[in-house]
Amino acid sequence: MSSETPEVQPSINHNINLTVASPLPQNVEVSFEFFPPKTDKAEESLWRAIKRLEPLQPNYVSVTYGAGGTTRERTHATVSRIRRETTLEPAAHLTCVDASRGEIDDIARQYWDEGVRHLVALRGDPADGQNTYKPHPDGYAYASDLVTGLKNVADFEISVAAYPEGHPDAPSHESDLDNLKRKIDAGATRAITQFFFDTGAFLRFRDRARAAGINVPIVPGILPVTNFERVKEFASACGASVPAWMAELFIGLDNEPETRNLVAATVTAESCRALYANGVDAFHFYTLNRADLTYAICHILGVRQK
Repeated sequence: MSSETPEVQPSINHNINLTVASPLPQNVEVSFEFFPPKTDKAEESLWRAIKRLEPLQPNYVSVTYGAGGTTRERTHATVSRIRRETTLEPAAHLTCVDASRGEIDDIARQYWDEGVRHLVALRGDPADGQNTYKPHPDGYAYASDLVTGLKNVADFEISVAAYPEGHPDAPSHESDLDNLKRKIDAGATRAITQFFFDTGAFLRFRDRARAAGINVPIVPGILPVTNFERVKEFASACGASVPAWMAELFIGLDNEPETRNLVAATVTAESCRALYANGVDAFHFYTLNRADLTYAICHILGVRQK
């Protein structure tokens, strides 16, 4: 027997969650969000993104919508073209802003007649020139009212918005959750969250929603970060927190777009895999009309061209 001191073996923690170094998910579902283009060049970029992502067979693709006639027309034109020229199922955004109930109902009927069966019902941001939201005197006041009205028009599938860190206008997290429940009780079948970067915030929100009796799917909204300064502006506007560790990852990369993309893909994929490890199997990607990052993250999540 050797008289040497035996080597001490490190203890092994069998509870380590090796999220990324784990088997490829087999049951992930995705959806993508686009915004209607304002120029011919932007339209070309949008359709490159749509064609790039189409083979991944998402559950649906949504098209955003803002106040004002031209924005509505661009949204409608984009949704109609997706319906005509692709295999994708489009979901059209509708808001309460600057429109009467009759106008919104007419838009919804037109979508139904064109074969669009999925709508995303939102209160909407304040109209141009206003700092706070003011309901249209003849319109739907809030998203829960809009959901009720749309269900009276036709039996749409309706998605609504949820806010893991609270809506900026909500007086408390509890009142914000009550508002979400009103939208679900009015007939919404899915909640899509505002983007977030703290996975814990989403998981805590999901648990609180379940405890409040909200049992529809709650789909995390995922925003891949490439331009960190722009993301800070987005986050400030919608009340999402930006962790300090994320800022550190992008320091020194202002003039390194390729490296920024690699970092963005890594961070977002890691977040999605962590969510998947906690029972999340559906993701809604805010693509910003760009495809490559979303395509790469979907690949890591096991969502690939059939």
